[in-house]
Amino acid sequence: MDPLPPRPRRIAHLDMDAYYASVELLRYPELKGRPVVIGGRRKSAPQEGEAFPRLKSYAGRGVVTTATYEARAFGVRSGMGLMKAAALAPDAILLGGDFETYGRISRQFKAAVAEIVPLIEDRGIDEIYLDLTDVEGETRAIAQRLKDAVRQATGLTCSIGITPNKLLSKLASELGKPDGLTILGLEDIPSRIWPLPCSALNGIGPKATAKLEGLGIRTIGELAKAAPAFLLEHFGKSYGAWLQEAAHGRDDRPLTITREPKSISRETTFERDLHPKSDREALSRILLDLCGRLAKDLARKELLARTIGIKLRFEDFSTITRDHSLEVPISDALPIRDAARTCLKRVTFDRKLRLLGIRASSLVKACEYTLGATEPSRAAEPVAALFQDLDP
Repeated sequence: MDPLPPRPRRIAHLDMDAYYASVELLRYPELKGRPVVIGGRRKSAPQEGEAFPRLKSYAGRGVVTTATYEARAFGVRSGMGLMKAAALAPDAILLGGDFETYGRISRQFKAAVAEIVPLIEDRGIDEIYLDLTDVEGETRAIAQRLKDAVRQATGLTCSIGITPNKLLSKLASELGKPDGLTILGLEDIPSRIWPLPCSALNGIGPKATAKLEGLGIRTIGELAKAAPAFLLEHFGKSYGAWLQEAAHGRDDRPLTITREPKSISRETTFERDLHPKSDREALSRILLDLCGRLAKDLARKELLARTIGIKLRFEDFSTITRDHSLEVPISDALPIRDAARTCLKRVTFDRKLRLLGIRASSLVKACEYTLGATEPSRAAEPVAALFQDLDP
């Protein structure tokens, strides 16, 4: 008997709807239907009876993490400065981010999806690709099971795009937001994809979009009709060829089912520049918090780190990093803190700081490494000790 032909690929892109904002609406259901912006650092949650802070009262240089669709209607977008967002939607509610909760709910929705489709490529806290090719059942029915599972596990909605490849599926998941389900075949490209702007394709950023528009190419359909030689001339051999392929919806990339992280990091940008001497205690508290968060990340992923590094951005936007390699890999907050302090000693503090970060790299799986005798527990040093004796 002749072997059966391979099944046509069915790749899904599942994207949580306005994820951070939606998680906050679970906490504050009274805010549903109102413009809400997530951005800046969470200070304290509003107590019962207290008024929620308004965006117009914000002063600082934080950026928008995400916003509800009601806030987006005013032009508020992720990555926009909060001060600029305040000019567009002054009466929007402003809430600081709660990334511990966002991470926990992310793990919940991914676990629920894995019960239905085991072949998953993790693309971040709020989006995944799934290979449905060998999953039994009608495509729309499988997608609805996934949406129902996500809602049951988290109380949140997601949007799903299903096409023959990753490129089209990511684009398709945006077409029906929020709570959308879009299924497309290659035959749908002329009617559903080509009328869209070139920027809708993942991989065409603002600079490429502006250059294409300068060449008279605004839609994906116009890009598809452009001569290959013309694209190669203006965008180079590699990117020009990719533009031609992408415009026709061609993408043969497989899913990356297992993706071991090369590093894990935590960082924060301050609301105001901090002086390494007069703000020593505040800087130390921030770094201690980052070390604790990094330790939790390593423990959750069951990883150890052989290298700990710090990242510092100064008031003039110059950025430096320092790394410290260890004889024995670590994952606990205390040795991470000690390694960070070793890195700090190799920095000249002659300017104010605007960003501080901590990174774990050279990662190894905890199950594959046997630790020797553990270090005796030590009393914590005073908070300011991390930055003491570091003369600016």
